[in-house]
Amino acid sequence: SHCRDPPSEGARVQRVSDCVVGLPGATTLFQARPSRRRWNSCCKTLALFCTAVPVTLSIAFKICWRLTMFTGSFYPDLGLTAAGAAAKIMSLIAKLLALGLLTMFSLAVIYLTAVKMIQLRKLRNLKNVPHRWEPLPYTNLWALHKSTEQAGPELLSCSLFSAVVGFHRIYRKHGMHMFFIGTTPSVSLQRAEFVEEVLSSNTLLAKGPEYGLLHNWLGTGLLTSKGNKWRTRRRLFTPAFHFRILEDFLSTINIQSTVLADKLGKMCQPGNCTDIVPLVTLCTLDIICETIMGISIRAQYDEHSPYVMAVNSLGELFIRRMLNPLFVSEFVFKRSCIGREYYKCLNTLHSFTRKVIAERKEVLRKQGDLEMKHDGDSNDERKSKQKRPFLDLLITEHLKNPISITEEHIREEVDTFMFEGHDTTAMGISWALFLIGHHPSEQKRIHDELDAIFGDDKQRPVTSEDLREMKYLECCLKEAQRLYPSVSFITRACEEPFEIGGTTFPKGTIVRLSTYCLHRDEDVFPKPEEFHPERFFPENVKGRHPYAYVPFSAGPRNCIGQKFALSEEKIVVANILRRFTVKSLDQRDQVYLVSELVLRPKNGLRAQFTAR
Repeated sequence: SHCRDPPSEGARVQRVSDCVVGLPGATTLFQARPSRRRWNSCCKTLALFCTAVPVTLSIAFKICWRLTMFTGSFYPDLGLTAAGAAAKIMSLIAKLLALGLLTMFSLAVIYLTAVKMIQLRKLRNLKNVPHRWEPLPYTNLWALHKSTEQAGPELLSCSLFSAVVGFHRIYRKHGMHMFFIGTTPSVSLQRAEFVEEVLSSNTLLAKGPEYGLLHNWLGTGLLTSKGNKWRTRRRLFTPAFHFRILEDFLSTINIQSTVLADKLGKMCQPGNCTDIVPLVTLCTLDIICETIMGISIRAQYDEHSPYVMAVNSLGELFIRRMLNPLFVSEFVFKRSCIGREYYKCLNTLHSFTRKVIAERKEVLRKQGDLEMKHDGDSNDERKSKQKRPFLDLLITEHLKNPISITEEHIREEVDTFMFEGHDTTAMGISWALFLIGHHPSEQKRIHDELDAIFGDDKQRPVTSEDLREMKYLECCLKEAQRLYPSVSFITRACEEPFEIGGTTFPKGTIVRLSTYCLHRDEDVFPKPEEFHPERFFPENVKGRHPYAYVPFSAGPRNCIGQKFALSEEKIVVANILRRFTVKSLDQRDQVYLVSELVLRPKNGLRAQFTAR
């Protein structure tokens, strides 16, 4: 329980990497290129498969012909004894079962042969890319399964994340590696130069296929849309996150973070420990609801309200869907118990959002009618003093042009920003408190900085000027985001051939960027597993590759609310540390990571808070 730099997640990831490499046949699976002998063996296997298909079909034809002859002569002539007839029928059933098995085997052979031939054709142009060679399709997925099966069902998602990170460690020196998911090449990047080529592109903007599962939740909002719709919405929403407008909601963040600090104060009993993740999550939910929709849902006072429970349940149910390959089918998922519960929560969420939109639309329409009767200058002055939530911007555009942005479009965008700004910020704050609680010297330096700004006043709201003075706290938050980025993977889908590192990847390739691994590049961040806020001092940032650190993504599709998120994190953490000293109780190597919608701990983050 003493504070130190404990063995980190990286140590466990290394063990997983060693386990993966030690699997039977792993040298075959993970070498960059197959040997000539292995190549010939693969060709012979394919030839055998191709020979088996016509043989199987001829056997099936013969059995069908005999079946026809048998049924044609059975009914006219009943000279068979009962035992003989039964024996003949059983023999026929056995042959039919054999036919079914042979047919299934033949179809599997045809499918695997076709998949392998497509893979080999695509590999001709990608032979210089380090990749995990698989003698048969899907053997890479088998290796991934073998590397995680010992963990058991409770830790499946944790071991899956560790195994994927372990694969990245194997190919760290190359900066990229490729594998096939069926016939689709998937390339994973972890070097800043390659990441820049992807994130700075104005053509590679489509999200990966897993985002398609979010369409029934978020529709085609800013997160999931592409093309002209995305560009139009991005231009429309950018002004809503300007610094001057963000200052309107500093009071909201101050109020809600004070509520959180008060709740922590009631738990400051000797020996008490607190899981900070659910408490912080309720706080950020209150903040984002008031910022986006302009209403207070009082989640911190009533965590069992239908809306709060629906928001929390949806994320869990969505992850359970992602972990079950059968649930990729919407038809299957809708008819499962998980699917029915998912759509029940989704209906609660959408109904609440639509109700808020309708009520706010009526309020703005009445305000518009009143403003017609007043002088324009006084109206502008009055508007500038009002807090205008993000929803007001959407409804105003809707009232101007109901065709270009409908009420359903508004619902999509509101749900999208609720989704993006809720858990991500909550985990950013939670990981920061967790790391600060492990490092007393850094925590004391934060306390000194906050005391210099606020003195003995523990209640004064944080202002925008105060935020600019919290320089060391900001470095601590950025270092926490480096070690535990809320979004650990970013994906893109190539809608046309795209060049990365001198290699042209074909249309349909899935590009995956591991921010978790990118932020652990030893050439950029020496001793990457250690917590050193000094990495983000101005003199240390100078000269660093701009795409070596991308917790909010980068380029055209970067996080539109990243400045707001960082300001929110600073205010919440500052209002907690002004009043308390935090001590983390879980060592870093004891925290199992799960890459769900966000990077979160499997079993929470326990901490003790002591009043200063």
